[in-house]
Amino acid sequence: MPIRPEMRWYYPIDWPVLSAAIRFGRANGRCERCGRPHGQAIRQLHDGRWFDEAATAWRGDDGAPALWPDIEAYATIQMKTYHLSAAHIDHDPTNSAWSNLKALCQRCHLQHDRANNQANRYWRYRARFALGDFWAGDYAKLTGHQAHLTR
Repeated sequence: MPIRPEMRWYYPIDWPVLSAAIRFGRANGRCERCGRPHGQAIRQLHDGRWFDEAATAWRGDDGAPALWPDIEAYATIQMKTYHLSAAHIDHDPTNSAWSNLKALCQRCHLQHDRANNQANRYWRYRARFALGDFWAGDYAKLTGHQAHLTR
């Protein structure tokens, strides 16, 4: 995922080189949480289990060995491709220490950032109501969103 323009100045100037060293040097092109390979099409079931071609085994969503699927589960198989990104463990883009970075696939990166993303979504939502109240009076009464304000 590209860096948003307003966040670009928090990252070091050699971020592309540092990110590649984490993703392909230290992690060898695999997610450091679940083991999914970078850029390869893998078979994945609806419950998150995926087939690891290198180990010829099924793995769970966390990368641990999993049971082989039955015929019903195998009917839900999809081919998916995941790409690695370098994630900041402490969510601080200014802290680009080697020990603070981890190579994660898109799925694991979203899981890692879930709480932070939910908090950001909540404050963006509240800011929208604040702007509405500022310009249009009681925005919640005008739009019928009173139930969402009791958080």
